[in-house]
Amino acid sequence: MAARNNSRTSSPRSSDSSGSSREKGAFDWTSTGVLAGAAVGGAMFALAANIGRKLAVQGISASAGNWADSLAAEHKAVLALFDKLLETDDSQTTKRALLLMKLGHALDKHAYAEEHVVYPSLREANERSVAELLEKEHGEVKTYLHRLQNMAKDAPEFRPTVREFRADIARHARMEEDEVFPMLRNGISDELDARITSEVNKAGFMMA
Repeated sequence: MAARNNSRTSSPRSSDSSGSSREKGAFDWTSTGVLAGAAVGGAMFALAANIGRKLAVQGISASAGNWADSLAAEHKAVLALFDKLLETDDSQTTKRALLLMKLGHALDKHAYAEEHVVYPSLREANERSVAELLEKEHGEVKTYLHRLQNMAKDAPEFRPTVREFRADIARHARMEEDEVFPMLRNGISDELDARITSEVNKAGFMMA
């Protein structure tokens, strides 16, 4: 008790011109501590912001319901990006580049969920030929994206290529929504349907 009373009543030593040391209190942050704390805080904020962004992006499709409805919602969002691209003119090169970047990300995210969850499920349901056809069409999508990304954004062929690309995506989406997804859902149990929904959402969140 005597030692505790002495430490409480004695004044803390401070540095003076003679270079004597100063005792550090519980809230005595050195500049290094402040910087380290700020770095940790910044990293945590960035992580939280990234998670929030992912939740916001994936929430749009995940809120649609089961995996088929979720992917159909993504089809609709992708086609809307195509329409925005088609509304631009040759003078809006920066806007075209930004929209094309968004389109590429949306297509990559969508394709990842289908190729890693839905198409393997088709193979397990003895629909290998359908899965292979759809994957082949995904390869054609990547070819279109490569062409547009490497094309001058004010090139005369930019808009016709976007329009042709959109038509292929719309046809691919109709096939999946009208034929493939209903066929797969009708042939699986409710439990497997729910599991596919969960896996599609996880894949989408990871790529968001």
